[in-house]
Amino acid sequence: MSIYTCPHCGEKTFTPMRKAMAGNMRSKGKTCPKCGNLCVNGKGATIFDALYCLVAFIFVVYIYLNAEYNDWLHFYEIPMVLGLVLSMFLVPRIVHAFFFKLEQSIRIDAYK
Repeated sequence: MSIYTCPHCGEKTFTPMRKAMAGNMRSKGKTCPKCGNLCVNGKGATIFDALYCLVAFIFVVYIYLNAEYNDWLHFYEIPMVLGLVLSMFLVPRIVHAFFFKLEQSIRIDAYK
């Protein structure tokens, strides 16, 4: 069930899973099955990734610095940090799948 349109050919060829794996403007992107051109999620996705990872990293540092002073935080420090690091990879993918529009990839690779 393809519900997202390719910015190159205008056909509905991207599923939410394929769109989630397309990545942001820094990534190579995914090829359209119809036209073969690369597509990525737009600038909004890149900004969201940067802000979300920055906030999650700030929480990781806060937990690390304050865990020895708080018994509850000290007990759950490792699961919380692992959960935050895992969320840095999963949450942007889920948000890419449903909220940002696809754009043409502007990345130029030296080797194809």
